[in-house]
Amino acid sequence: MYLLIWNLLFGAFSSSHAAPTTQKPLLSTGHGDGLEDNLIRESTIRPLRGKFLHISDLHPDPFYKYHSSSRQEDACHRGDGPAGILGAETTDCDSPISLINATFKWIDDNLKDEIDFVIWTGDSARHDNDEQIPRTVEQVSSLNRMLVNKFVEVFGMEENINDTDPTNDFIIPIIPTWGNNDILPHNILAKGPNPWTKRYLDIWRKFIPEEQRHSFERGGWFYVEVIPNKLAVLSLNTLYFFDSNAAVDGCADPSEPGHQHLEWLRIQLQFLRERGMKAILMGHVPPARTESKMSWDETCWQRYNLWMHQFRDVVVGSVYGHMNIDHFMLQDSYDLDLLSILGTNEYSKRITIGDELNAQSAASYLTELRSEWSHLPKPPKADSKKKKMQRRKIGNSNTKEEKYHKNIGGSWGERYSLSLISPSVIPNYFPSLRVIEYNITNAEMRSPTPTFLEAEVDDLDGNMLGLCRDVDRDRRHENLGLTILCNQAMNESMDYTVKKSRLKIPKGPAKSSPPGPAYSSQTFSWLGYTQYYANLTEINNDFMNSTVLREINEDVVGSGWKEGKHHGKHPKKKSKPSPRNFEFEVEYDTRDDQIFGLKDLTVKSYLTLAGRIGQYKPEKGDRISANTLNEKSSAQEPEDHNLLQSCKKHKKKKKHSKHPKHEKRKAINRVWFTFVRRAFVGSRDENDPHDEFGQPVELLSDS
Repeated sequence: MYLLIWNLLFGAFSSSHAAPTTQKPLLSTGHGDGLEDNLIRESTIRPLRGKFLHISDLHPDPFYKYHSSSRQEDACHRGDGPAGILGAETTDCDSPISLINATFKWIDDNLKDEIDFVIWTGDSARHDNDEQIPRTVEQVSSLNRMLVNKFVEVFGMEENINDTDPTNDFIIPIIPTWGNNDILPHNILAKGPNPWTKRYLDIWRKFIPEEQRHSFERGGWFYVEVIPNKLAVLSLNTLYFFDSNAAVDGCADPSEPGHQHLEWLRIQLQFLRERGMKAILMGHVPPARTESKMSWDETCWQRYNLWMHQFRDVVVGSVYGHMNIDHFMLQDSYDLDLLSILGTNEYSKRITIGDELNAQSAASYLTELRSEWSHLPKPPKADSKKKKMQRRKIGNSNTKEEKYHKNIGGSWGERYSLSLISPSVIPNYFPSLRVIEYNITNAEMRSPTPTFLEAEVDDLDGNMLGLCRDVDRDRRHENLGLTILCNQAMNESMDYTVKKSRLKIPKGPAKSSPPGPAYSSQTFSWLGYTQYYANLTEINNDFMNSTVLREINEDVVGSGWKEGKHHGKHPKKKSKPSPRNFEFEVEYDTRDDQIFGLKDLTVKSYLTLAGRIGQYKPEKGDRISANTLNEKSSAQEPEDHNLLQSCKKHKKKKKHSKHPKHEKRKAINRVWFTFVRRAFVGSRDENDPHDEFGQPVELLSDS
């Protein structure tokens, strides 16, 4: 039966379609027919709020049953067990429809009038986790349609829902993208057009601009100008980059959909630059890459990294989902490699991060991130007033600061780019939402809504060798990532390979261009975000008097199916659910967070944070010690107190260190442990981060 379904679906997906010889981006004419109507329409648009919602990985499950078993063979579909009426937190069960309804009601009551657009990063169907109830094409489609209808309920314009224009149905733009579980079989999406691109063109017709529907049907990508002529959100189909997608083969070969997608991205970013616009990138599977792990094919990651670097004046930021844990990642332009971009390099094979991380694989992944961040360039300590005066007298510059800026790509950190990964609604930990605040200074100065035409752009950029020859020596010195590629390309032995590949590298920002909004605060720069979570343990109200709340079962942190923190517990027999009022509460807000201390969401702010997380011997202010409790504000005291108490317990247990080479160090990095607790949305026991991520410690006095 499964083989028959596979042949029917995969065979249909594999049908060949000739790709157009040129990409056709959307080009604004600046003026066009219907200008007066466009201006009238714009005058009725509500004022900008300077915030947008990121929602991801809802995974609705119509077969979920409350008080069912969370064991793998039951999947919260049958049996007796701890599954709550609004979800089984810390398990691998999917989201009940009650959680979906409650989430959208909360958005309606609390966020609807406070945001300018919604970024929805996929995985909008249940997992294929129950052999007794296999997924079907119609089921996956209907669950996605159900979520479209939930967006209509909250953000729909009643007077327009049934008219002939499907693009004016919402009070704000909603931008969706594919998740790896939004197709069947999961992870597998062949080159388009295919049945799935056609199906989602119908499901998402209300969201996709008419002039981009042909492009979407061909590859599942599109963009929306969320602020006309100012800011666009580009919806990436990351399944064509995903290393677990066996139907495609990376991004080096021009016939591959991943290559064609990145060419589309390159061209759209170039045209946005020419129009003076900025861009937000969104996708499902993030470009995760550590020493031993990766989620994208290396050729795709390399091109994406290069694009992000060359268009750093255009891209405001990028957001992803899929991994369920709250974290961020930095792309380093120094990691660019020409042979890997061309697909001819035997690069070291990393382990593919396939489906969502479980707690054990997440621990390994986060630990590797930290290890990499421990090697980031370290900012120099600030000079004392006396030293500053001495420097001023002799006209001497701060050579340490200059060296640091050189190492990070200038004073704005342009060597790096940033990706933010939001946790999910599905309660693998606690359900989560994120609201990002952005700078709207001058953003209200609207220009006429453009009409669009298709433009041929065969020779938009010169080839790589031509670009490298045009790069002057000073500019190369500032852009070491590009210099590395140019040095490789200019090597005589590489000349034929590069010419044969016809690789095009986008031009970088003009020499006179200021740093982009991802690097310095300006219009559309991200200022901060509020992370919300719903504490289902309290809301479900099934085990509030149980000691289970203070225990962590091995199944929560194991490598297989998670049965959850309530594993083995049963609500009172024949008891009816008596949930408390459902609400999302603030887990943390970067604007007033004392521990992360992010003044904004620019790359340099995150570069500083990553460096602090990576310190195995942190500065005094980042240590957990007895005296730090007296130094912090009362709002932070409970968190520090919990860390301190768990340190004491950890010391008494004398557990074997997972970091033996650091076991003589006597400081615990509270920034790292806060990062870890937030990664799991506060759902892990307070002792657990020390067991999983710590080393033996001794409490310090600050004397």
